[in-house]
Amino acid sequence: MTNKAIAQAFALLGKLTELHDNNAFRARSYNNAAFRIKKLDRPLAEMEAEAIAAQPGFGSAIQAKIAELLETGHMAKLQEYLDRTPEGIVDILSIKGLGAKKVAVIWKELGVESPGELLYACRENRLAMLKGFGSKTQQSVIEAIEFWQQQAGLHHWANLEAPAELLRAFLAEQLPRVEATGAFRRMTPTLERIEFLAEAPDEASAAALLDWEGWTDTAQHPADGDTPAVVQGLVDGKHPAIVHLVPAGGFARTWFRQSAAPAHLEALPEKLDMDAGDEQAIYASADLAWIAPELREGHPAVEALSRARENTLPDLLEPGDIRGVVHNHSTWSDGGATVEAMAQRCIERGYQYLVMSDHSRTAVYAGGLSIDRVQAQWKEIDALNNKLAPFRIFKAIESDILADGSLDYPDDVLAGFDLVIASVHSGLKMDEARATERLLTAIANPYTTILGHPTGRLLLSRPGYPIDHQAIIEACAQHGVVLELNANPWRLDLDWTWIPAAITAGVPISINPDAHALDGIDDIRYGVFAARKGGLTAEACWNTQSLEHISVYLKARKEGIAAGA
Repeated sequence: MTNKAIAQAFALLGKLTELHDNNAFRARSYNNAAFRIKKLDRPLAEMEAEAIAAQPGFGSAIQAKIAELLETGHMAKLQEYLDRTPEGIVDILSIKGLGAKKVAVIWKELGVESPGELLYACRENRLAMLKGFGSKTQQSVIEAIEFWQQQAGLHHWANLEAPAELLRAFLAEQLPRVEATGAFRRMTPTLERIEFLAEAPDEASAAALLDWEGWTDTAQHPADGDTPAVVQGLVDGKHPAIVHLVPAGGFARTWFRQSAAPAHLEALPEKLDMDAGDEQAIYASADLAWIAPELREGHPAVEALSRARENTLPDLLEPGDIRGVVHNHSTWSDGGATVEAMAQRCIERGYQYLVMSDHSRTAVYAGGLSIDRVQAQWKEIDALNNKLAPFRIFKAIESDILADGSLDYPDDVLAGFDLVIASVHSGLKMDEARATERLLTAIANPYTTILGHPTGRLLLSRPGYPIDHQAIIEACAQHGVVLELNANPWRLDLDWTWIPAAITAGVPISINPDAHALDGIDDIRYGVFAARKGGLTAEACWNTQSLEHISVYLKARKEGIAAGA
């Protein structure tokens, strides 16, 4: 083993010792050993035992562990700790600024077990609520985790949006035409890079792109056959981007090819004329209607191609179609703004209603509402509805789905809400059969109006628990339950690939921001972008309905439950 690898093993051992045993003295000895090993000018593997023993700070315990690593490549004590530690906690320990003591608190108090879960907890303002942390620490943790995630090679589309606009603005000043392309144009939720196609009239204009101060690590590659010339770099030093450069005559053909996933291109008719002109003309050359870029990948692309032949492609949902903001949290639980402030922001954005759904009582880590606090919040909402009319705040709750599938309050309390969003937040390690049965039980509960983030996934961080999606969709259809597409760009759950099945089953999709702050309301647009990839229309989206329609729907549903009781 190299000195670097041995030092890393001791550094990790020090962190895990403090994490599990809270033994700062022993942890410090391991950390000191790691520091000294990194400073050695000779490989430990080439040193005699006597020479190793003569090193300052290398007591018998350290010497024995070094010998074990050199002989076997493993350290029993380290492996013992690793066996007791979730892999995600080890990842958190590697994030700058989070010592073992803080990680222990985060693990035990918040129950998070991966960097992605911690990032989401920060965005829900939960870390700042822990004793010994605060908003500044929370912000630094967010930045550290985002950096850690970027190293994995994939990025959230939402994280690339702002740097992409900076790059686009620069390119537009230099070149006659610039368009988003590739997975970035298709708004794929997670992707490798920002991608643009630009018209470059000459080599000098292409070379000038290397001089932009907004990016680093730039490189230029010449054209090679059908492959365009490219300039690439890191926007703001961390966001990978590539610009494909083509002459004017080849722009439409190249843009068409790059904007489609390979499977979409392969499925296109052979008679497609790539030199027909713009994209509409290229599709028309094979008697196809124009297909939106979002529909050019995945299983929905198959149906899109079929409907393009029949000229029956749907008008996809637009952000402006959303009338109400569903699924939100306030300072009553773990949100960062008051109910009134959230309502005022919705009014400013032109929405007609707000569904206020703070956490239920089981979510103690998130300030979940006791029954007394639920009733107090109802009184506040009543007063605000009088003040803000005709705008309407609906009384809701994000009820934890308990391990057996039941909801978090007795029926008499559930009956007082205008609607209930039922979500899983714990017990995420069930197998598919148990996880599916749990959700089916919750869906069958007459008080469940919306099934929130159905798999609990966190993009790039947690895959979510396994469920039988088709069974869940069919149950929602049977019981009249709406499916949430959680618009938080770190969730986007329900996954867009299941939207066609929901549409076929007649299950409405609600695009919900799960907002924990005022700016979180604007995450609705990311949900719309994802929904478009699944072919969602305004007619199939639940919260495109007006306040009047939603009010009538919720009133009728409550009356139906009461009559059934």
